[in-house]
Amino acid sequence: MLLVFKTTLKTKKIILLTAALSVQLSFAQFAKIVDEDGYVNVRENADANSKIIGKINSDEIVYIFEDDNKNWANVSNGYIHNSRLKYIKSYQAVPPIVRDANKAIFKSGNIKVNIVSGKFNFKENEKDFSSTLYGDFYKEQQVWGIDGTIPKTHYISITAQMGNKTIQIPAKEIENLFEINNKSTTCYYDRTNDILYISMLNSDGAGTYVALFTIEKGEYKGRTLEIPF
Repeated sequence: MLLVFKTTLKTKKIILLTAALSVQLSFAQFAKIVDEDGYVNVRENADANSKIIGKINSDEIVYIFEDDNKNWANVSNGYIHNSRLKYIKSYQAVPPIVRDANKAIFKSGNIKVNIVSGKFNFKENEKDFSSTLYGDFYKEQQVWGIDGTIPKTHYISITAQMGNKTIQIPAKEIENLFEINNKSTTCYYDRTNDILYISMLNSDGAGTYVALFTIEKGEYKGRTLEIPF
């Protein structure tokens, strides 16, 4: 078996982690950098006088972790002032029509998103998994949603209809994402810039991950993946 199974002790830790995440994830979310200078400074601490440890270009997507400071956002490698962020959930929501174990459909006006998921046949695909010191991989991509366990569900397809144009998320962009939770999927539309965002929160416990797919002016632009803790 290529994937390593964890002990009962780790299972107990995952249960505790899941409980903590239910609170933390209610605050954490994706955001877009918006700055007239074309970039924003990332500071070591939540303070304008703190050391600058990096820069992030405007329009890039970041993931904001829970933080008590109302003026500063906690990103993966430092802090960004909230005035330089546009939260994805602040855009127009595309409401769900269906969200169940096998599909999620969102529709608003001429926008429609269709997500299909299903059971994953590990036995047939076991040959495409590998484990290294750096983690588990599927078809040479890091796997998301499992933590030493066998994946049970996966995405089959994600399609967006925007006006008369159909956009298919490439298979390679979804084939390494497992343990799907369609009920935690949301869609938002930036009408001013014609950008559609599809946001997911999948798996649970130590395997939890978030994903954001971006479609701009009818063209797929990419995905952002993050472990939200």
